[in-house]
Amino acid sequence: MLNYVVKRLLWLVPVMIGVVAIVYTITYHMPGAPAVTMRKALEQGMDKPYIVQLGRYIWNLATKLDLGKSYLSNISVTAELARRIPVTVQISFMGILLMLAIGLPCGMVSALRQYSALDIGLTSFSLILAAVPSYVLAILSVVLFGVMLRWLPVAGLGDWRAWILPVVCSAIGGVAVYIRMTRTAMLEVIRQDYIRTARAKGLGESLVVRRHALRNCLIPLVTVIGLFVATILSGSIIVETIFNIPGMGLYLMDGILSRDYPVINGVVLVISLFICLVNLLVDIAYAFIDPRIKAQFASGKARGRKAPS
Repeated sequence: MLNYVVKRLLWLVPVMIGVVAIVYTITYHMPGAPAVTMRKALEQGMDKPYIVQLGRYIWNLATKLDLGKSYLSNISVTAELARRIPVTVQISFMGILLMLAIGLPCGMVSALRQYSALDIGLTSFSLILAAVPSYVLAILSVVLFGVMLRWLPVAGLGDWRAWILPVVCSAIGGVAVYIRMTRTAMLEVIRQDYIRTARAKGLGESLVVRRHALRNCLIPLVTVIGLFVATILSGSIIVETIFNIPGMGLYLMDGILSRDYPVINGVVLVISLFICLVNLLVDIAYAFIDPRIKAQFASGKARGRKAPS
């Protein structure tokens, strides 16, 4: 298991180098730039050949964690991201918790009461949520709860109420997907022979669902969490821009609008790193959820010890 984790961590190195090279190449060849951007770029040595600039950028990143300085503010991108990352991570984490708190029980109830009025209602609810774009939902939330009803703040993170709309708007797409995924996975599991055997032994329905059904359908559900992290991080651009939240999403949007290329490169790199780390955690979680996967790691290690003889 430890060897597997180490190998996956080592694989992150070429992946991150590839991300840096691709994003840097795209921003390097983007046409045009504001005059102030061009002046700052020349001051930072961006008049050198492309391969020299790319090599220097990767070297500074690997040796000093230096992502360069913003063309507009002349502030270190690394320092600015260190201040903004916790905000985006907190919103994303609370969005995932909200997705699990709503999507998991609703999907389970929908599967256990298949074709009932409750099942039809929850399925319809999830389809409607999935059909509404996040930016439309965010704007409607601002108009309804912020402007018309004046229940919640619509900008910044002044108090705990200001977190409600951004977190809900970030999580709502994942809730829709998680309800349907949980329902599908649960329906597949509860029709298996070992579920019928557990019921025939006289185990209570709640115990059968918790101990046997839920545990065996966790693999696809954990996978959805990993995919949702990528969705919520990319969607943070919209949410943080609409609600004026000083996180990575707003920072990236400002960088795109002003063609501040060090900012774009730095934010995309950090988001890519987060996604890779979350996928690694998901793969590790598989071994703890499914004993068969853990046994494969153990058997592979045993084969490695027997190979010399």
